[in-house]
Amino acid sequence: MPSPITAGLHCLFLLVTACCQTSQDSNFDPFIQYVIDSALGEESFQSEMQRQKRNMLIFDPPPLEYTVDIEVSLTDSSFLEAIKEYFRNLTLPVSTNISNVEMTVSNINITTVCLPGSENNSCCSCENGYAWPSAVCSDLITCPSVSLEPDLTCGYMKKMPFYGPYCAPQTEDSCGMGEPIVMNMSVRLDTDFGNDLSNSSSELYKKYKADLEKAFNAGYRCLPGFVSATVTGFRSGSVFVNYEVKAGAASFDQIANSNKIVPQFLDASYQLNQATFTTEITNQTNFTVSPVDIFEGDTVRLICEINSTSENVTWYHKDQIISTSFQYLMERNISRRTSRAILKIVNITMEDSGSYTCNFTNSNQFHTLIYKATKTIEVSQLRITPNLNIDVICNSPEMQTNSPLLSCCIDRHLPSLTGDWKVNGEINITGVSRFSENCTEYKLNINESLCPPEKSGTVTTYTCELQTGHGARRSQNIKVTYLRTAHVTISSSIKSSVSEGYAFNLTCESDVSNYDNINWKIQSGNNTKTVSCHMCIKNSIFPATSVLTVKNATQDWSGTYICTFSQKYLESSANVTIKVISLPLEQNILIDPIEASIQCKVQQALKCCISANTMEDYNVTFVVTNVVPQKEFQVGKKKNGSLFCYMYNYTETECSNKSELEAHCKFINRIGDKVNSYNIRLHLISDKEVSCSDNLGIGAQGSTLKKPCYQENSTDGFTRGSKIYKCSDKSWMLERNDCLSASINNLLTSAESLVTSPEAKENLPNYLAELKNKTEQELSTINSSSANLGTIVTILAMVSSIPVDAEESTIKNFLYTVDFIVADSTATAWEDLNEEGTGKSSLLLHSVENFSLNLQPVNNTIPPVSAESLQLQGIVVTANNNTGYNKNFCSAENLTVNVLIGETEIQILDPNSTIVSVMYSKLGHILPRNGPEYVNGLLVTTTVSSNRSQKFDINMTFVKKDLSLKMPQCVFWNFTLNKHSGGWDTHGCTPTEKGDYVICSCNHLTSFSILMSPDKSSQVIFEDYITYIGLAISILSLVACIVIESLVWKYVTNNTTSYMRHVCILNIATSLLIADIWFIVIASINDQNQQKSRGVCFVATFFIHLFYLCVFFWMLSLGLILFYRLVFILHNTSKTTQKAVAFCLGYGCPFVIAVITIAVTLPRNNYTRKDVCWLNWKDSKALLAFVIPALIIVAMNLFITAVVIIKILRPTIGDRSNRQEKNSLYQIGKSVAILTPLLGLTWGFGLATIIKNSHRAFHILFALLNALQGLFILVFGTLWDKKIQEALLKRNSMSKWSSQQTKSTSLILVTPMLAMSYPFSRTFNNLCGKTGKYRVSSSEPSSSSSENTSKSYSLLN
Repeated sequence: MPSPITAGLHCLFLLVTACCQTSQDSNFDPFIQYVIDSALGEESFQSEMQRQKRNMLIFDPPPLEYTVDIEVSLTDSSFLEAIKEYFRNLTLPVSTNISNVEMTVSNINITTVCLPGSENNSCCSCENGYAWPSAVCSDLITCPSVSLEPDLTCGYMKKMPFYGPYCAPQTEDSCGMGEPIVMNMSVRLDTDFGNDLSNSSSELYKKYKADLEKAFNAGYRCLPGFVSATVTGFRSGSVFVNYEVKAGAASFDQIANSNKIVPQFLDASYQLNQATFTTEITNQTNFTVSPVDIFEGDTVRLICEINSTSENVTWYHKDQIISTSFQYLMERNISRRTSRAILKIVNITMEDSGSYTCNFTNSNQFHTLIYKATKTIEVSQLRITPNLNIDVICNSPEMQTNSPLLSCCIDRHLPSLTGDWKVNGEINITGVSRFSENCTEYKLNINESLCPPEKSGTVTTYTCELQTGHGARRSQNIKVTYLRTAHVTISSSIKSSVSEGYAFNLTCESDVSNYDNINWKIQSGNNTKTVSCHMCIKNSIFPATSVLTVKNATQDWSGTYICTFSQKYLESSANVTIKVISLPLEQNILIDPIEASIQCKVQQALKCCISANTMEDYNVTFVVTNVVPQKEFQVGKKKNGSLFCYMYNYTETECSNKSELEAHCKFINRIGDKVNSYNIRLHLISDKEVSCSDNLGIGAQGSTLKKPCYQENSTDGFTRGSKIYKCSDKSWMLERNDCLSASINNLLTSAESLVTSPEAKENLPNYLAELKNKTEQELSTINSSSANLGTIVTILAMVSSIPVDAEESTIKNFLYTVDFIVADSTATAWEDLNEEGTGKSSLLLHSVENFSLNLQPVNNTIPPVSAESLQLQGIVVTANNNTGYNKNFCSAENLTVNVLIGETEIQILDPNSTIVSVMYSKLGHILPRNGPEYVNGLLVTTTVSSNRSQKFDINMTFVKKDLSLKMPQCVFWNFTLNKHSGGWDTHGCTPTEKGDYVICSCNHLTSFSILMSPDKSSQVIFEDYITYIGLAISILSLVACIVIESLVWKYVTNNTTSYMRHVCILNIATSLLIADIWFIVIASINDQNQQKSRGVCFVATFFIHLFYLCVFFWMLSLGLILFYRLVFILHNTSKTTQKAVAFCLGYGCPFVIAVITIAVTLPRNNYTRKDVCWLNWKDSKALLAFVIPALIIVAMNLFITAVVIIKILRPTIGDRSNRQEKNSLYQIGKSVAILTPLLGLTWGFGLATIIKNSHRAFHILFALLNALQGLFILVFGTLWDKKIQEALLKRNSMSKWSSQQTKSTSLILVTPMLAMSYPFSRTFNNLCGKTGKYRVSSSEPSSSSSENTSKSYSLLN
């Protein structure tokens, strides 16, 4: 134990390493004692030796070599160099025997020198050639006082007592001997940043750099393995100095301690801030990632480990701090010398790819040390590469013996990869799986029984699922389509042959119903053609059947028919051979004459001719059909130019009962099929009637002769059409030539062949090009011949039904052909066609509609095409169409029309359907007119190829052509009207007039335009004046009638008959007054050209209809009462019963008729007319609900009138004079004049107005009598009533009313119904029968007789 004085001194330790050889039981004491005694003293050495002796080992011989650390302690450091020198000068080896131990010291070196330091610390350093062991490298702390001399050894702080380890011979593993690392460091100088510090060539930059590097090198030179310190730059924020320090791995405390030393070697003017030292070490972190190959769905571990202790760890992903979450889990493990951080990423995704950084941070108030490591990870998708989807033919022997192999592979080898297979489908064919390297395989076991024909084409999905073993898994579907080779059969409706012009069908069936396509081909020799006739092939799925129907066989249909069912690439076929036998078609047989006159018992040459190109030898006969029995004659054959002609000289012998004969020729080919020519019509005339007689034939004056278009011995054959001759002045004059030109005739023949051809679609474009060229060439012929014009229309109608690709050239050829035949030059020919009532203009419009409807898109487009008077535009509807259809057209006359279909309507259409619009500027004026109405705009056709079961709204905006025309109507061309000749119709369209435009809103598609009428405001119709003035008089008269009836009611209704008569008169007046008021209101609205509300119009029409019917039925009631009282004089019915019957008849029947009418017609929107509020006639014939009851009532009232007249003219007792007869005739005329307006007979004149083109006089007469009907009721029904006159006179004179009735049980005086006041009274009473007296016997009491008498009298008064 050292003394207190010695303990207080700074101690100096000297470690001496001695190498010696000793034997067993060696003793070091004498040697050590010697050394210490002679040089150092005894005290300190004794204690150290005791410690060393405790560590001594006893070895058995042979001698061993030891290295022994000996610590020498000095109290005075001045002896240090002397001791060093002493040991260096020792002569070695030295042998000695210490404590009977033989020992040889071979080498003595000083390794470690410790100088006195602070309390309980010393500053130790290694001698040259020695270094600190790596185990204590991180514990070496530089002594506080460091010399600036770079060559001086660095000392490190050691706690006292110091027990090692000591410096050891320098090796590669010694402290600081490894590869140096670069530490990026920075520190702040609290001075202003000058721009020169950004310039490395400036003096300031150089000065700062030199001074700072000197201080840094001095401060950090004692770091283990220090190499250099270099300033790399300056940055602003005061002045930040960036520098690099190359040294061995240093601990936080070592760097922090060195940072404290730096200011000692730097001038204070630099104002170095010691709290701002920052060190970043980037290559001392062990950063590992597991697994190496990362796939989406894996759980990944990122591990960072440093040889330092740090509790602060931060993870970054793409410079963003990672926080703990469900996906990111973090762990930390800290030991004495190491720190470890783990980041676990669960279910990693592609977005998690990128750079990951772990930061270990140690800091105190003077220094911050950061261990930073970055690693980029790449997340891949687990991409499975399956073999392609495959097709398997179940009933293929090869497939059953060599089953297909399914496989799923990835692009790299993963030891932990596993796989599994699943099967999903109607056909459950399984297999065997196996695994090889990076693939999993599945070999199918094909079994035909599991793959029935009805399931051919079924897709079974095989799913392979691969797993990485780290959480990622991926599945891939392989679709296997199971097919069967179909068994196809074909059958025919005929044996093997068919004649031209005859129909046949072929039926092809397959046991596989799930086919993709069926096609028909005809093979004839080396030529194979595909049947493209869309109308003749009908396919069905259950059962799988295709029927090819040929309605009109030609030579093009002759050959071997191959029917092929296709399912994917698999094709199954059957075939049958059909031979077409020649037989002339009906239209290709020339008959001569077509229509002629013949004489009885005089021969008439009959001739039928066909083309001489045929090789068939026909059996031909002439047949006379309208005789009993039917006559048939064999004919002779002769070649006439390019024709074979069959002739017979027919003689009619039985002429008594016949005026007309019909004959035709019958052709029979070798298989027995036949065809008849058109009929030859023969008119029998007598010898006396013959006026014309030459080589053309005979005929009576004015008769006609119809001949074919053929020249004898011509090589051109014949053309279609006919020539009509008329017998005039004993010679035949050509009246009409309807022969087709040769060119147009050939076009017609080609068109007939084309539409029946199996390759119609393919050949149509070429034909349309030829049609356009030939039509242009034949324009002069067409302009002068309605027959040629009509034939071109017929051709267009035939070819328009053939689907065609929407190529611009094809559309242009069709439209140009139409454009040629609607040119202004063809106006005369069109007038002739329309007069004939052939409906050719309607057929032409229908042809263009059909053509646009059958256009098939090319590249999903419909190209716009324009001709002079036609324009075509269209679109193809796509699956996700979100725009409307909006097309604008403009003609050469600057007339425009816009077609708009809303987005909602288009979305209900099937994908790939087409909408096509065609504008016509001239065709609208060719169509027949509707009376005085004119087409006042363009005509536009819109078609949609998609099948539609519901209404389809379309809006069109037309520009008016003639602004002077009024009353616009939106119309469409209804092809079904006028016996399918077509006509304008307004159904489903509503017009809206806006200045020069008319907007038409329709709920269907076809061809639309606007009709307008001339302005009638300056041409006031005379009938209108009559109607309005007459109605005004009628209304005033009816009001007066009602007022008068109310004033005298109680005076004139004193018996049942009189009561009922006045009830009828009052209700007639009331009903007619209401009807007239409604009529005036509606008429005024129409005259002011006001836009009518359809609802108001319906109501007005209903009430006008109802109350006009009420007028008629109350007139009928009045007539029936008259009839009842005159015919059934002795019969009596109560007042209540008569009134009930009258009201039921007067109001009940009209109400029922009116309600039924509106209920039936209103849902179809054809209750009223479009232009006026009255019952519709054109569309629904609703007007009949008024006309028929009115006519029936008029007829009944005529009958009642006749009965009344007969009663009045019934013979009286005694003879009548001639004067009496004249008076009777006068009385009849007077009765008719009175009863007719009262009972509504004037409506009979309405019949004349219904007749088309009736004379205007009937309209004026009907309007006059009907309008003044109220006046007639007032005059004849009220004012001429004697009792009403008397009542009014007495009411005015305030006298008492007295009855002039005379009651008698034996005599009844029958007086007229409508008694007139004086001076007409006497004459009218005579007219009504007061000159005759009739005695009626009665067994009833007098009261009853009186009742009957008064009732009969009242009826006639």
